[in-house]
Amino acid sequence: MDSSRFSERIVVVTGGSAGLGRATAVAFAKVGAHVAILARDHERLRDAQEEIERYGVRCLGLSVDVSDADAVDDAAEVIESELGAIDIWVNNAMTTIFASLDQIEPAEFKRVTEVTYLGVVYGTMAALKRMRRRDQGTIVQVGSALAYRSIPLQSAYCGAKHAIRGFTDSLRAELVHEHSRLKITMVQMPALNTPQFEWCLSRMPRKSQPVPPIFQPELGARAILWAILHERRELYVGFPSVKAIIGNKLFPALGDRLAARDAWEGQMTDEPQAQDAAANLFAPVSGAVRAHGQFDARARSGSRELWLRRNLTWLLPTSLVMLTIGVALAVKNS
Repeated sequence: MDSSRFSERIVVVTGGSAGLGRATAVAFAKVGAHVAILARDHERLRDAQEEIERYGVRCLGLSVDVSDADAVDDAAEVIESELGAIDIWVNNAMTTIFASLDQIEPAEFKRVTEVTYLGVVYGTMAALKRMRRRDQGTIVQVGSALAYRSIPLQSAYCGAKHAIRGFTDSLRAELVHEHSRLKITMVQMPALNTPQFEWCLSRMPRKSQPVPPIFQPELGARAILWAILHERRELYVGFPSVKAIIGNKLFPALGDRLAARDAWEGQMTDEPQAQDAAANLFAPVSGAVRAHGQFDARARSGSRELWLRRNLTWLLPTSLVMLTIGVALAVKNS
């Protein structure tokens, strides 16, 4: 991957102080990009900014609630004033509720939608407003396999991810109609080991967890950078995402039954859930967390499927050459 193309670029990552957003911001910093991170918690923003600046790049941390369209647009203006013209905008901020629909209040459902879906819309609007002037730039929508295959106990989050996909497809067609040079990609993530399972609102009887298999957030960060470099329309990350998305397209009713059977218990650990636990739905939860959640012992750092996808450009011709040589030797020795 020619990561030198990111050197000196200006990158914005929403939800960049923890989880996948933080891993992505750090990944960009490692290849020389200057990074702006948007999040709510001031202390975590400072910590993330310090980590990113260790790589010799500039970093700007801004306390912003992405559900506030004016605040997001104002932040974009500050970023361009202090860092420079925005080249890449990554819409990553999210929240969720782990509960069945009958346990969710309308205001709570609305809040998940405002952050996870409308936050992406507002970030995209802010980015487009500035990128259109130069007719260049890339917008990344961080999606999920759940943008195709919904699961129980996360109706608000799944609905938001589906909405992001529909919104992005519509916008992509508009950009094509305009003959725009702007790029937009959606990266569909597998289950990641991030802090969301520690601080998102849960009304389940036991503590929440990603549905296994679990991957480290750095895998998702590498996928985002690769998708940008290769101008991918959409990228499914990891075989579990591919299996869930393709399987749902082919056998949706079977997917319903499997989700009902496996994803219910699969989202819970054996530890009881404290019903008074702090949740980040309406306000940030303080604490010294970074990219990883509490599942390091179970999380995978790599994906064979993603490795194959990233290396097909040389694997395919090499395989054809080897096949040709093998056939030639077989003919010669026959």
